[in-house]
Amino acid sequence: MRRILQSASVFILSLVFLTGCSKKEFNERYDRPETLADPIYQQLQQRGNFTSLLVCIEKAGYKDILSKAGFWTMFAPNDAAFAAYFKEKGINSAADIDAATAQKIVKYALVFNAFKTDRLPDFQSSAGWMPNTAFKRRTAYYDGPQPINYNGKDILYLNSNRNNRGSTSYFSVTDNNNKYVPYLLDRFLAPKNLTSADYNYFYNQNPYIGFNVADAQVVSSNIIAENGVIHEINRVILPLPNIDQYLAANPQYSKFKSLFDSYMVSYLISEAATAKNLENTGKQQDIYIKTYDAGLAYSPNNENYLKLDDNDGQMEGYSMFAPTNDALDAYIKNVLLEYYPSLDALPKDILFDFLNAHMFLTTVWPSKFATTTNGQGQGALFNSATDVVDKKLLSNGVFYGTNKVQNANVFSTVFGRAYLNPNYSLMTRALTASLKTNIINTSFKYTLFLTSDATIRALGFTYDLDANTWRYTPPGGGTALSGSSALDKLNRIINTQVVRSDEQSLGGNGILETYGGEYIRYSNNTVYSAGTRDAGVTLNVTGTRKAENGTVYFIDGLLSEPSLSVGKHLEALAAPAGSNYKKFVDYVKNSAIYNTSNGEILGITAGSFYTVLAPTNAAIDAAVAQGYLPASITPTDQPGKDKVANFIRYHIIQKATIVPDGKKDGGYLTLLQRSNGDPTSVTVTNVGVNNMQVKDMLGGSASVVPASSNNLSNRTVIHLLNTFLKFNAN
Repeated sequence: MRRILQSASVFILSLVFLTGCSKKEFNERYDRPETLADPIYQQLQQRGNFTSLLVCIEKAGYKDILSKAGFWTMFAPNDAAFAAYFKEKGINSAADIDAATAQKIVKYALVFNAFKTDRLPDFQSSAGWMPNTAFKRRTAYYDGPQPINYNGKDILYLNSNRNNRGSTSYFSVTDNNNKYVPYLLDRFLAPKNLTSADYNYFYNQNPYIGFNVADAQVVSSNIIAENGVIHEINRVILPLPNIDQYLAANPQYSKFKSLFDSYMVSYLISEAATAKNLENTGKQQDIYIKTYDAGLAYSPNNENYLKLDDNDGQMEGYSMFAPTNDALDAYIKNVLLEYYPSLDALPKDILFDFLNAHMFLTTVWPSKFATTTNGQGQGALFNSATDVVDKKLLSNGVFYGTNKVQNANVFSTVFGRAYLNPNYSLMTRALTASLKTNIINTSFKYTLFLTSDATIRALGFTYDLDANTWRYTPPGGGTALSGSSALDKLNRIINTQVVRSDEQSLGGNGILETYGGEYIRYSNNTVYSAGTRDAGVTLNVTGTRKAENGTVYFIDGLLSEPSLSVGKHLEALAAPAGSNYKKFVDYVKNSAIYNTSNGEILGITAGSFYTVLAPTNAAIDAAVAQGYLPASITPTDQPGKDKVANFIRYHIIQKATIVPDGKKDGGYLTLLQRSNGDPTSVTVTNVGVNNMQVKDMLGGSASVVPASSNNLSNRTVIHLLNTFLKFNAN
């Protein structure tokens, strides 16, 4: 009660005060200031050269809105702009413009919030203004429900207003999917290293003058109004289509569009959109959402950007390169369907990769084709002068019509030879899991050995689709593997079937380093690894194909990992009569660091790389004569045993495989450690094929004997040296 009395007292005192003021004093205090600029509608009236726009504003029902307080930016076409529009449309005046068109013109000319030129180039982020990063603003215009016949049924649909990332992420009922209008100012161009040519590429009829909006020039800017800012433009701008709409409206891209329509688009009923439509119209009609597959880079009908920030559409948009029907037909026939009977038979992943190669999640400006990359890490592979037949700045991005396809690296590289052939699906799956990102890189060269699904299955590997796992069953019996164990075994093989160089011929003899760091050998179109050599198998090359980043060889087996240890491979090299490895291996087999049962050498650990340098028989004799080895291969005294162990260790390079191919040289650690624990090393000089020398710590030099070297072992190569390496273990 006391509070009510106090409030009443305040009210009475206020009345006393007001009645004590003159009418003049009251007006001076509360009237609209004379210096305040008039609202947008009145400003346009007073200027006298917006008569047609005013007619449109009234037809659109926006006179009242623009005559009152508010916060707008208006890109206002003047009467000269309308005169050009009337001529283009074959009409006489604004009186001939219907209300729906007038509404499009007016609403698309209106941007939410008031922006002068000092703010238009800035991104209005949730964290504050980000200078010189914006070239679009959200307008008052949006599309309502649209009719379409879908699967024989007439329906109404709205475009998705989010990129589909699963579940119902593709649509928000609170977002009208308002269209954006693009513009360019100098302050945006300069930091991005863009020039007027980037704008004029799209609009050569109305060239860039420092401030352009869509295809219009701004002839007068920063006209301040009570409820916003007016920028006068010299063209009438109708709402720009989005990428989806432009693609649909141009029949020269109908086949590209059909790939989306047939495999990537769904129309899904939305209860929320249906309820909102009922509220807005009073009509009970199901409203569908046109939804693009979540596997695409973006939804071409989404007017927003990523919505990581509410206004991020101000500073970025999408890009699409759409091949013409003729260009697409040829590519589908010659590339995508080389091994498939129809598009319906094509795996969806291939369709995703093909379409996403043409869809860039950022704006690809004309001068930035090569440096702006898509989700596959590839720039736009088009010549902007000769390959682009159509170019448009649209409401949600840029569109380029092209006379060729984006030759996606997943198809054009060595990976594509497996990916596009259903007979190599297992190899594709294995490569995808470990090496795809690397071998689709066109900046590097590769050789890929491909093995068919039938052969891989015959060798024990399968992929269980139901369990989503690899399985390995040894063909000759033994322990079966599944999951990561089977995949690890297969990955080692797959890494052996990729070479880090383009070997365009296997007609001679040679040794190749594989992606996994192991070596394989070839001879007259046959190839083998340490594992196939252990099994007594040599693989045949059954075919070859060139790719953009290398050569593919089809082989009739897998380049398997070895079953024997390094020591057992040394024993095999020493076994033939007259072998030059015999005396070195005799010392190895009888040394304290050798396990005779499995051939393991102490210091050589599984998973690491080694190079064994075995001196010839004559070199071993010289080492004995010079005191580096005891005369007996089975010394009984500890000093003698240590000499043998140290000698062997100094002739094994650790953590590296080196062959005489001219590629690797420099200093390398050996297995030998000095008595104080310090490591020892050798220096390799590798000046070309079959020309490799090894310099020891005392200045001596030994040469690899090519004819008896390049022997493959378990992550190891074994060479014959023409002399021994001298060392000091103390």
